[in-house]
Amino acid sequence: MTDARLDDENPEADRYDRATVEAVGKLTEALETLEVARGHLYQFHRMTGTTDFAVGEAVELLRKAGHDELADRIARELVGRNVLPGRWTFQVVEDFDDTYYQPFRAFERQARELTGGRRHLYEAELKRERRSRGVAGHEATPDERVG
Repeated sequence: MTDARLDDENPEADRYDRATVEAVGKLTEALETLEVARGHLYQFHRMTGTTDFAVGEAVELLRKAGHDELADRIARELVGRNVLPGRWTFQVVEDFDDTYYQPFRAFERQARELTGGRRHLYEAELKRERRSRGVAGHEATPDERVG
C-alpha cells in the first residue's frame, strides 16, 4: 500500500469516517511504540551477547593473572548462562516476534484496510489541519514550492 498523501483540495481522510481514521491512527501509534520496544529488545539481545563475550575475555585475563579458581567458576557458571530459564536472548526475541509482534502487525495492517490500506492517514489529516499554507517549512509535499 502507499503512504497517505496530502491533498488540500481533496483530502483523503474525508473519504472515511473520522472515528475510523482516528481508531486506525491510534492502533498505528501503538504499533510505532511497539517498534521502539522491539528495538530495545534487540538492543538488549545484542548487549547481552557482547557482555557474554567480554566476560569470556575477563575469564582469560583472570587466568593470566593467576586467579584460576575464580576464572573457572565464572567460566562454568556465568559464560553462556541463560538470561531467563532455558533461554538465551535470541530465543526471547524469537518468542516475542512470533507471539506478539507479528500478530500485532497483522492486526494493524488489517485495521488499515478500513481506510483503504493507507499508512499514516490520521497524521496526514493532522498535517492538513495544522500547517500554515503558503509559509516556508509548511509545504504539503516535497514538491510544493512556497514563495
